[in-house]
Amino acid sequence: MEKKFKATDIQIGFHPDGYRIDKTASPMDFYTKWQITPEGKWINPKPTCFDSMPQEGWYKETGNP
Repeated sequence: MEKKFKATDIQIGFHPDGYRIDKTASPMDFYTKWQITPEGKWINPKPTCFDSMPQEGWYKETGNP
């Protein structure tokens, strides 16, 4: 099982509830909330603020598809 992290420890990563952090993206895309379809696809990203995101349970991006 992959190790989970705090939101403050993430440079690029995701939360299973549909949140994504990407501090390498443009400022409007640092923190986003996505809809997850029944098929598991992430769609319709919306900018969100860091404080509205879950603070625990994050996965770091590993670079593997």
